[in-house]
Amino acid sequence: MSVEDRIAVIKRSREPDGYGADKRFRVDTQAALAVVQSQGIQRTSGLVAPTMLLTGHEAAVYSVAFDPKGAHLASGSFDKTIMLWDVFGEGSCNYNVLSGHRNAVMQVQWSADGAYIGSASADRTAALWDAGKGTRKRLYKGHTKVVNSVSMSRTQKNLMATGSDDCTVRLWDARERREVMTFTTLYQVTAVEMGLGDLVVFSGGIDNNIRVWDLRREAQAFAMEGHRDTITGLALSPSGTSLLANSMDRTLCEWDVRPFATERCLKTYRGATHGADRNLLGCSWSPSGEMVAAGSADRVVHIWDQPTGQELYYLPGHAGTVNDVRFHPSEPIVASCGSDKHIYLGEL
Repeated sequence: MSVEDRIAVIKRSREPDGYGADKRFRVDTQAALAVVQSQGIQRTSGLVAPTMLLTGHEAAVYSVAFDPKGAHLASGSFDKTIMLWDVFGEGSCNYNVLSGHRNAVMQVQWSADGAYIGSASADRTAALWDAGKGTRKRLYKGHTKVVNSVSMSRTQKNLMATGSDDCTVRLWDARERREVMTFTTLYQVTAVEMGLGDLVVFSGGIDNNIRVWDLRREAQAFAMEGHRDTITGLALSPSGTSLLANSMDRTLCEWDVRPFATERCLKTYRGATHGADRNLLGCSWSPSGEMVAAGSADRVVHIWDQPTGQELYYLPGHAGTVNDVRFHPSEPIVASCGSDKHIYLGEL
């Protein structure tokens, strides 16, 4: 059975007027389900079909993120929009489009309670969106160049960090309506990740290094060196003790971020690639911490076994660079997005 036979496609309806139920991107799964049932395929998730293709973005999709409960998916694109998708159900669809950014949406992330979505944009702003209402709660201005990355606090829904080409990492509080802390570096910041307990923020940049910023002292705590090219994505482990870094040196490295660790670089995962487009490719951990994944320029989703470092899954399908890969919070599902304008949901 071909991969195409197993894919259920969600796509934009062609009605030209208005936005509402008739403009949603719905799924026609009957053909895919018939093939799956006839072949007796063992299902592992609650997805309608083993693989689902979500279409609707009009340009490259740079970022995807599951909400904490795993019922919804957010995606950010070069087309300046954030789309919200239902993950499960026969009537799965794109149920909202968040508009307002004036340039590409570089990254999206949900708040810990699922109430808000943070976004970073090439229009030099970051934003906080009410996920339920589909409205923008805050527009953060202060960065003077492209905002590459956003990371939401794991404990406070109003707090988020951003990293920009203006060589700064900034901390924003929705209650203050402004930045509450700024860290300045000598090089463009391409990735940020907030630590557990909101005690530190991690950043990576074009200087190839990872920096750890102490929010209590408002100063750099330490830096981790070893990558040989730009850091494109960061992801903190569920335990909060290890940090994944995706780099243009074609390695995905796992770093020990405990304050007094004697050896920082714990493991290197190989197989993913970076291309001439030099996109900022993401990375992620599974909820258990037993698997890691990374975007790749070879159009493949790469997933490794964390304990052994061996590649577990090599998942083709995209027709362009895979910019981001995320694990579902409770089911064996991964979401990926690419420069081909597509998003895939697939069960492992």
